[in-house]
Amino acid sequence: MSHTVLLNIHVTAGAVGLLLGPLAMWRDTRELGAGQRPAGGISAAYPWTVLAVSLSAIVLVVWYRNDLWWLAPVAAASYALAVLGRYAAARRFRGWTHAYVHGQGGSYIALVTAFVVVALTVDGPLDGPAALVPWVLPTIVGTLLIEWWRRRLLRTLAIRQP
Repeated sequence: MSHTVLLNIHVTAGAVGLLLGPLAMWRDTRELGAGQRPAGGISAAYPWTVLAVSLSAIVLVVWYRNDLWWLAPVAAASYALAVLGRYAAARRFRGWTHAYVHGQGGSYIALVTAFVVVALTVDGPLDGPAALVPWVLPTIVGTLLIEWWRRRLLRTLAIRQP
């Protein structure tokens, strides 16, 4: 498989993940709030999309950019977060809401961070110390949004319970 083909797969999967992530999270939240478990469709497709991004990232690193070896465990962790979110919503173990929102949200933060870093630092306008901003800002903003979302989900679930 050529570098260009693999990179196109990676970029396409990333774009699909960026589009599906918010839709899956919104739909899951509605279903969970209604007392249902997230079903197939968008909710099931999102972790598969993150898997495609993660696997293509790992292959790109191994075959073409060994100097970026540290992205391989980041890619694996991103997929693990997506799986954790899906699993938590399906199983509803103790603390499942934390696992769900941090899993789904954390995997999405990874997608956003990768997009912003590539857009702003690879032949982009940011260089030097300013190049750290795209690495940190999505995590700060995303973590605040995840916590807001978690609290909102807990309120919704509390209202629904007798």
